[in-house]
Amino acid sequence: MSAEERQDVLTKFHPDEKPDSRRKIHIGPNKDELLTTEVADILESHSRINPKLFDLTIPDYETDILIVGGGGAGCAAAIIARQNGSKSIISTKLRLGDANSMMSQGGMQAAVTEKDSPTRHYLDAMGGGHFDNKPDLVRAMTEDGPEVVKWLEDLGVVWDKNPDGSMYVLHGGGTSRKRMHSCRDYTGAIIMRTLMDEVRNHPEDIKILEFMPTIELIMDNKGRCAGGVLYNLETEEYFTVKAKAVIIATGGYGRLHIRGFDTTNHYGATGDGLVMAYRAGAKLLYMDSVQYHPTGAVFPEQIGGFLITEKIRGAGGQPINKFGELFVWPREPRDVESAAFIRECLERKNGIQTPSGRWGVWLDSPLIEIIQGEGYINKNFPAMYRQFIRYNIDITKEPMLVYPSLHYQNGGVEINDRCETNLKGLYVAGEASGGVHGRNRLMGNSVLDYNVFGRRAGKFAAEYVKSASLGKLTLEHIAAYENEIKRAKIKTGRIAPVLLPLYTSEEVKKRQLTAHYEGTLR
Repeated sequence: MSAEERQDVLTKFHPDEKPDSRRKIHIGPNKDELLTTEVADILESHSRINPKLFDLTIPDYETDILIVGGGGAGCAAAIIARQNGSKSIISTKLRLGDANSMMSQGGMQAAVTEKDSPTRHYLDAMGGGHFDNKPDLVRAMTEDGPEVVKWLEDLGVVWDKNPDGSMYVLHGGGTSRKRMHSCRDYTGAIIMRTLMDEVRNHPEDIKILEFMPTIELIMDNKGRCAGGVLYNLETEEYFTVKAKAVIIATGGYGRLHIRGFDTTNHYGATGDGLVMAYRAGAKLLYMDSVQYHPTGAVFPEQIGGFLITEKIRGAGGQPINKFGELFVWPREPRDVESAAFIRECLERKNGIQTPSGRWGVWLDSPLIEIIQGEGYINKNFPAMYRQFIRYNIDITKEPMLVYPSLHYQNGGVEINDRCETNLKGLYVAGEASGGVHGRNRLMGNSVLDYNVFGRRAGKFAAEYVKSASLGKLTLEHIAAYENEIKRAKIKTGRIAPVLLPLYTSEEVKKRQLTAHYEGTLR
């Protein structure tokens, strides 16, 4: 598409452009800005705790760095922080590795081939993000890319390679060069397993608290981040951690089901880091933008929203309508591709309807076998093949039915290239951060993002704690935020962080949250 055609399809059909997709937020550092409606809702929520009930003079744990989140960014941060002399605690909502990092399939971008360069990668990423990216962050990500490839391989990641030993790379949407590195279609699982192994190899320096999410940040009386309040999901007890620095690596918000879309995200992706950081005074960036992955499974409905990697299109798979027509170039940037799918189904009425009334388009995977040769799918997409063959769908012979699925949190907490926020001692890495990808992320840049900035967060937080000294610990910012809600006359029974999605009716959900909140005040 031309630039004009891309803008036209985005304006008319991307879910972000619907009239009720955004609203003003009435409190906090981003007051009066337009944010995604569901994000504004969770930010304008009550805390899970009554700060008056906590004695912070004797914390339950004490460490150099509290890392909130046990996915790729959190693990990378812990590894590098240890190498720079700092001990850390990883507070994770579920098990270590239960994260979107584990679920990524297609690969990781990094410019390592002779025909490529970090500069070309930089230009692709900036263009894909509509040039809203923070240039210093994109430069850091693309220049660190080749080093990250080697670092991961040294830790044990087995990249796909050509017979001559060179890196096997493919195109992704919006890329001008082939630079997608992969481990078949288990890329995220292989990287995450490798990072987890390294973390678990050093229990003396990295303590892991599973099923114990951080639900609020602790500050000191000089406005510096100084730890967190944790909640044990099994015992329903609260614990406090005193730390000289905090790294938020909580990932995204897919389980908020923005605008009712299915999601590719794991069960714990509820935007918790945004809430904690915002309540403490951290600024957010680009929280008016949501990424929908073009190819989420529509059928069978047991796997609705399941990610079908963009690598399928990179290998030659094509999106076609009910007439077998290719209606959009397969490797447009994700927002353009998604909007074109929605247009084909809703305006042109050329989609395919499932027995339950859902819409989708065909993703012609059998074409890959014609282009690449018989056996290519089984060799390069074993996870995808197995997922569908469970339902007697052989993707080497039959196409997949797909529709855009909520995939990625484009924005997040604003950081610089040292992962620092506007709050002293608070660092953010991975999907929870904002500015790296502008308002649209290209395939494979998220895996690179969490490795690059996870490593950077670990390094710079470790440097910071060497000279940091904390004042009196306090939770006064929570009470102040509650007063801000009252002054703005916001009437809500919502409690945040959400922690786990509630798949119940809105009426039941409202009663549950109101009862919970009233109970915490007694």
